[in-house]
Amino acid sequence: MTDNEHEIEQPDERVPKRVIGTPPPGTSMLGATEHGADAERDVPGVTLQDEAKARKAEKIVALCFTITFLAGIAFLISYVYFQVGSPEATGLSNLALGGTLTLAVLGLAIGIVVWVRQIMPKYSLVQERHEMASAADDREVVADTFVQGANESGFVKRKLLRRTLLLASAPLGLVPLVLLRDLDNNKMPGARFHKELRHTVWGEKTKEGKPLRLVVEGTGEPIRAADFNSPGGILSVVPEGYEHDLTALAKATLILIKFRPEEIKSGVRQNWTHDGIVAYSKICTHVGCPAALYEQTTHHILCPCHQSTFDAADGAKVIFGPAARPLPQLPIAVDSEGYLIAQGDFNVPVGPSYWERGDAERAAREKEGGQA
Repeated sequence: MTDNEHEIEQPDERVPKRVIGTPPPGTSMLGATEHGADAERDVPGVTLQDEAKARKAEKIVALCFTITFLAGIAFLISYVYFQVGSPEATGLSNLALGGTLTLAVLGLAIGIVVWVRQIMPKYSLVQERHEMASAADDREVVADTFVQGANESGFVKRKLLRRTLLLASAPLGLVPLVLLRDLDNNKMPGARFHKELRHTVWGEKTKEGKPLRLVVEGTGEPIRAADFNSPGGILSVVPEGYEHDLTALAKATLILIKFRPEEIKSGVRQNWTHDGIVAYSKICTHVGCPAALYEQTTHHILCPCHQSTFDAADGAKVIFGPAARPLPQLPIAVDSEGYLIAQGDFNVPVGPSYWERGDAERAAREKEGGQA
């Protein structure tokens, strides 16, 4: 046995390696041997793209896929960098996430469309179809069966059934007109509900034309500012005259907190307070649970449903949890008898931050800017 017989055969480095997803050497994607482009163009029903245009399209597709990659990275960075906590920050986060995700999906879609239309070959397919009509005997049987069923149902024979059926069906023809009428935004029930969500009874007056007093929930006793003088104290408050109106209380219930002057931060509207007393909506801005737990040492308001936490000393700003905006503050004052009263309604809608509330909040900010 010679030394040559013990040698292991080495692969020829000159043979190109096969790329995954491509056909074996010597064949093409169309099944023709690689004896030139002319052989591939002879495949029946297949039209290859012009090679010059295909190369140009290849660069466009590569650019689109690169844009998709960069936009995807930008989306991930935006998710980490742009945090929510206020309507402005939430809007900026939504804009960044939505813009980058749109750019990524659009780049991918355009790249695939250009790839298919300008690089891949065109196929001409012809499908042979038989006559669609049934045989005459079959059609005759179906017609006889239909007539027999109509007679057995009594639709033809029993006039009373036929006429009352037609009478019952007549109003249904008017249903589309009613639905089309509801497309008017001013007449849609949803528009009325949205309008009701944006206001509470705190903006109303008593029969005597006076502002509503703040009364203790459960007892209905009005609150004299001089009696609510213990810093750290908290009360659950409802509007006078609506103590048993569950619909009104679902939006108008308040929490009243007493602060020392040095404890109040810049987030609190000072002209909406009285002697360190601040009133916030009790309705959590996440999903509407009652945010009624209060920690006196940290001035934190906690919603027990999903642990959203608000800093009561700083305008009830969100410091933890899924809530997206602060608890709205109600402007309060005292009347001639020293009882706490509402100066007006909330300047923003209370409760969860649904999408339709953006216009109301924007209008309120513009109004405040004009008054300033």
